[in-house]
Amino acid sequence: MAPRSAWSPFRHPVYRVLWTAQLGSNIGTWMQLVGAQWLMGTLGGSIALVAAIQTAMTLPVVLLAMPGGAIGDVFDRRKVLIVSQSFMLACAGGLALVSATGVASPGAILALTFALGAGQAVQLPCWQAVQPELVDREEIPQASALAGISMNIARAVGPALGGVAVALAGPSMCFALNAVSFAVVTTVTWRWRRHTPERPLGAEHMGSAIRAGLRYVRSSPRIRAVLARGAIFVSCASAVWALLPSLARDRLDLGASGYGLLLGLVGLGAVLGAFGLPRLRRRFTTNQIVTTSSLTAAVATTVIGLSSSVLPVGAALLLSGASWIGVLASLNASAQLALPGWVRARGMSVYLTTFFGGQAIGGLLWGVVAQHTGLGPAMLIVAATLAIGSLATFVFPLAQSSGVDLSPADEDLPAPELALDREPAHGPVLVTVEYMVAAENHEAFREALARRGRARRRSGAERWSLYQDAVDPDRFVETFVVPTWEEHLRQHTERHTALDVRQRDEAMALVKEGTEPVIEHLLYAYDSR
Repeated sequence: MAPRSAWSPFRHPVYRVLWTAQLGSNIGTWMQLVGAQWLMGTLGGSIALVAAIQTAMTLPVVLLAMPGGAIGDVFDRRKVLIVSQSFMLACAGGLALVSATGVASPGAILALTFALGAGQAVQLPCWQAVQPELVDREEIPQASALAGISMNIARAVGPALGGVAVALAGPSMCFALNAVSFAVVTTVTWRWRRHTPERPLGAEHMGSAIRAGLRYVRSSPRIRAVLARGAIFVSCASAVWALLPSLARDRLDLGASGYGLLLGLVGLGAVLGAFGLPRLRRRFTTNQIVTTSSLTAAVATTVIGLSSSVLPVGAALLLSGASWIGVLASLNASAQLALPGWVRARGMSVYLTTFFGGQAIGGLLWGVVAQHTGLGPAMLIVAATLAIGSLATFVFPLAQSSGVDLSPADEDLPAPELALDREPAHGPVLVTVEYMVAAENHEAFREALARRGRARRRSGAERWSLYQDAVDPDRFVETFVVPTWEEHLRQHTERHTALDVRQRDEAMALVKEGTEPVIEHLLYAYDSR
C-alpha cells in the first residue's frame, strides 16, 4: 500500500536535499524571467520583444528535450546534472555581468535566455529520471506531487521576489541570485554519490539512443496513453495561465499586485491538492483521479468565464490549481513508473516536450480565441473542451502500475555466439524463434506472444511478427528485426527487465512439454533493391 503521507519522500536524505536545492533554483528561474522582461523594457524593447523572453526560455525545451533525454540516458546522470547546472550558472552570471556593466542589448538578453533554456532542456529530463532512484517505488507518486509543489511555490514566490530585487538593486540582482541558486544545486549534486549502472557495451551513440527512445515510446501503450491525456489536458488548461493577466487587468480591474495574488491562489490550490493526493490514491485509480480532475478544471474554468468578481474567481483559481496538480502529478508518476531505467530520461523528455509544447500551443490558440470572442466566451469554450476531453479516459485509459516490475532482470541472457566476424554496427539482424504449441494452447499462445512482441519492439526491434505453419499448425515462428547487432546485444545485456522475464515464462508455459524454442540469428547479407 502507498505511504499515507504526502511528505514521505523527504525521509530520504538525498531526495530531501536535492528537492530543497531544486526549489531554490525554480524560484531563481522565475526571478530571472522577471528581471529579463524588466531589463528588456528599460532598453526600449517592444511588447513583442518582452514577450519573446518567455518564448526564449521555453522553446529550447520543446526543441532539445529529446537530445537532452538521450544525454541523460547515455551518460552518468549525476555528471549531466552538474554540467548542465554549471552551464546555466555561467549563463545567469553572464546576464548579471552585462546588466550590471550597462552593455546589455535585446539580442544579448534573448541569446543568453535561450542558452539558459537549452540548459533546462538537458537538466529537466535528467532530474525527472533520477527521482525514482532517490525514493521507493511506491513513493514515486508523492515525489511527483512534491515536484509540482516546488514548481507552484516558485511560480507564486519567484515573481514577487524578482519584483523586489529589481526595485532594490535592478535586474542584475535577479540574475545574480539565479546564478547563486544554480551554484547551490551544483554543489549539492556534486556531493551526491550515485550508484552508476554497469554498461558492458559502453555508452550508446546519440543518434541510435534517440531512435531507441522514440521506438520505446511508440511501442508502449502505457506511455502513449499518458502523452495523449497530457496533451489534451495541458493544451486546454493552459488557457488559465495564458489569459489570467488579461482577466485580472480588463475584467477584474486589478493591478500588478492583484494579478500576483491571483497567481498565488493557483499555486496555493496546487499545494493543497498535492496534500490530498495520497488519500485519493488509496480510494481511486489513477484513471479516475485524472478524469475527475479534468472535469473539476472544467467547472473552475466555467466559473472564471462567467464571473466578474474577485471572490468567485479566486475560489475557482484555487480549484484550478488543485486540478492542475491532480492531473500532472498523476501523469508524471504514471510516466516514470512505465519507464525502465535504461530509457527513463528519454521517455520523460518526450513527456516534457508534450507538456511544454501543449502549453505553448494552448496559450497561443486560446489567446487568438479570446481576441475574437472575448475573455468570458473563450473561457467557456475552454471549459467545454476540457469536459469533452475528459472522455479520453475511454480511448486512452491509464494503466495501473501495480504488478508491473520494470527493474533490470536478475538473470543475464546468454549472448549468441557468431561464426561470422561482424562489426557491432552491422545490421539489420533478423531473429527467428520457433515454438511447438499444442492445439488447446494456440489462442493463449498468440496472446502471450503479442505481449512479448510489444516488449521486443520497446527494447529495440523495428518489426515483429508471429507466423503459424500451414502444414503443421502446432509450429509457430516468431520473427523480429533489430537495426544492428549492437542493439540486439543491448536487448540481452542492458534492456532485459523483470516484466520481460515474467512474460517469457508465461509464453513458455504454453509450449509443448519436452520441446525447446529454436533460435536463429540472421545477419544482413544482400538486398535486391
